[in-house]
Amino acid sequence: MSIFEYNGSALVAMVGKNCFAIASDRRLGVQLQTIATDFQRIFKIHDKLYIGLSGLATDVQTLYQRLAFRHKLYQLREERDMKPETFASLVSALLYEKRFGPYFCQPVIAGLGDDSVPFICTMDCLGAKELAKDFVVSGTASESLYGACESMYKPNMEPEELFETISQALLSSVDRDCLSGWGGHVFVVTPTQVQERTLKGRMD
Repeated sequence: MSIFEYNGSALVAMVGKNCFAIASDRRLGVQLQTIATDFQRIFKIHDKLYIGLSGLATDVQTLYQRLAFRHKLYQLREERDMKPETFASLVSALLYEKRFGPYFCQPVIAGLGDDSVPFICTMDCLGAKELAKDFVVSGTASESLYGACESMYKPNMEPEELFETISQALLSSVDRDCLSGWGGHVFVVTPTQVQERTLKGRMD
């Protein structure tokens, strides 16, 4: 078993019309044993920027603390919030810096840039970025997520339809992966508001 699969995870971010959604499962396991059913994988950097971290749970928490620290320093120095593209470069540099003993995390970054243009990207544990215009996935359920998102996604969705699409994609995907699941956590971010919802899924 790969170290990335040790705790299990499922992460997906999707773009809509001037909005984006990011969702994760809630299971924390040690291989096939479930330890917790309310584990947080999606973190707020600022009102219009979120990061999801799949992979090893200890590294998820460590990496988020380091990124939050770096962003606070940036806010103090620049007196503004970081753009999503800038933050993606920061995460990439931070991961590549540790390439000989990497953080076992695969981040998914989602944010609203200038003129409320959504930005999503994912990267591997060494910080190699993969940009997308529709959706990005990460975690142990990534293969089934690709399939579900590919069939369900359509461009320029309104926030409510985007929520429905990402939720159905996540729930149907984690049912096909025994290392992730136990409900879901969804954020839908528009220029004026953030909606946070918890999904109920199969509890097995």
